Amino acid sequence: MTKKSPTHELLSNLENFLAEENFGDSPKELYQPIRYILSLGGKRIRPLLALLSYGLYQDDPEKILGPAAAIEVFHNFTLMHDDIMDEAPLRRGKATVHEKWNSNVAILSGDVMLIRAYDLLLKSDHQYLPEVIQRFNKTAAEVCEGQQLDMNFETRDEVHEEEYLSMIRLKTAVLLGHALELGALLAGASKSDLENLYEFGVNIGIGFQLKDDLLDIFADQAKFGKQVGGDIISNKKTFLLIKALEIAKGEDLKELMYWLSIKEFDKTEKVDAVKALYEKLGIRQLTEEKMDHYFSKGFDLFESINYQNPVFHETLLELTQGLIHREK
Repeated sequence: MTKKSPTHELLSNLENFLAEENFGDSPKELYQPIRYILSLGGKRIRPLLALLSYGLYQDDPEKILGPAAAIEVFHNFTLMHDDIMDEAPLRRGKATVHEKWNSNVAILSGDVMLIRAYDLLLKSDHQYLPEVIQRFNKTAAEVCEGQQLDMNFETRDEVHEEEYLSMIRLKTAVLLGHALELGALLAGASKSDLENLYEFGVNIGIGFQLKDDLLDIFADQAKFGKQVGGDIISNKKTFLLIKALEIAKGEDLKELMYWLSIKEFDKTEKVDAVKALYEKLGIRQLTEEKMDHYFSKGFDLFESINYQNPVFHETLLELTQGLIHREK
């Protein structure tokens, strides 16, 4: 008889922990947005990675629910502020905090979320606390650097592939790597395992974002849950557009530049035209190859760790493979 995967129980414990955590009460305009954004759900991938990573070495992952929750609170803080910068009206199908309240409330409430993330990190075993804070601070600064680079790219005519990969590493991937290293650190894992788990998470994170870029254009609309082709409509400098601009020549480049330059257009017509160009230029295949490169590199690192608990090893493997094969 096979053992039941621990993911469901860990996720249930995590949700209960977040629901019961007292982030603050008054003034209510400051604290209600925190409970609101956390109540919108999401996959809770980052705290789950921390809990499962800890479980590779120790049998009591509930011991680090506080530090794991800190990663989720920090992540949602970044989303709250990103939504203001992007002027996004929706988050997970619901009104964003700045739409439901206003931008000033969202800024201040997000600031408190960051502070509360540190409160949760303080629940770490004190022998590891200095290193926990040091590694978290490094990651938090890198996430901000990645967001700034992403904003810089919006006003630049040309962005190179390596610049883009560096940006998504910082904006998205390092937090996945940090979640894995945090759990392993608190479980007393070796330095080599910490490094390999961190790099595993970073590589999976880069692949994850490339998959996201791909799905935005080539996903099944019925499964995707949002408008397919949003990146094309907004001229977002994704890996696909960067490669297309690099490869396209002659009439193909002329047509691509036309769609990038016009201000008024039929959205469906633009998406269909640029998508057809991507297919013609082999951009889909190039993106899949780059994505698979990072996934393969990540899993090679994962297989090199010296874990103690095979159930958690298998569960962590299943969770990350699920990210790879998702369709939305």
